[in-house]
Amino acid sequence: MISLEAITWKAPGGAFGLQQISLSIPDKTYAVLMGSTGCGKTTLLEILCGLRTPQRGRILLDDRDVTYLEPRERGIGYVPQDLALFPGKRVRDQITFALKMRGLKDESGLVDELVTELGIGHLLDRLPDLLSGGEKQRVALARALAARPRVLLLDEPLSALDEGTRQSAMELLQTLQRRHNLTVLHVTHSQAEASALGQVQLRLSGGQIQILSDSASHPKAD
Repeated sequence: MISLEAITWKAPGGAFGLQQISLSIPDKTYAVLMGSTGCGKTTLLEILCGLRTPQRGRILLDDRDVTYLEPRERGIGYVPQDLALFPGKRVRDQITFALKMRGLKDESGLVDELVTELGIGHLLDRLPDLLSGGEKQRVALARALAARPRVLLLDEPLSALDEGTRQSAMELLQTLQRRHNLTVLHVTHSQAEASALGQVQLRLSGGQIQILSDSASHPKAD
């Protein structure tokens, strides 16, 4: 479960902020967050995964307070909008990066399972410059999942894909969420994506969260 308690964050100069955001997303739920450009969707994901620290409030994952923990200690997989693949690392090393950062070994063979599941076995020795947009997305997903996170954060994961591949990509995300028992928070501008994927649909506007639709157990939002 993802729980935010009165999260407040203001940009330097106070021109933008998140105001007393409280929200609960049930375990193993696929939640989608919409909102206009610049409203703070990415900032909220960065607060969740530990790249930003709120001025007030708490972040709980499965009832564990992670507000001030380092990103690697939170059990979160994060796929940023630009995917953030390392230019000089081959795909194999991209995927195992999170494991090495946490001092873990792939004793269960999960990396090989992800490579097969995502259909990227033929890409393992390639550098990012030689990958298509869809291939980069799959590599970034494999990297995010390699350390067995409970929570997966996705920032506009389908924005770089053409219409021909977007539907299959949505199906893949749904399959990954179910197969790996993930709680997902997916940021998008697309109502079509939200309708297709979101058990819980949310909107961020004016620094506040609104529930638009909830077909999972009922999260709370202020």
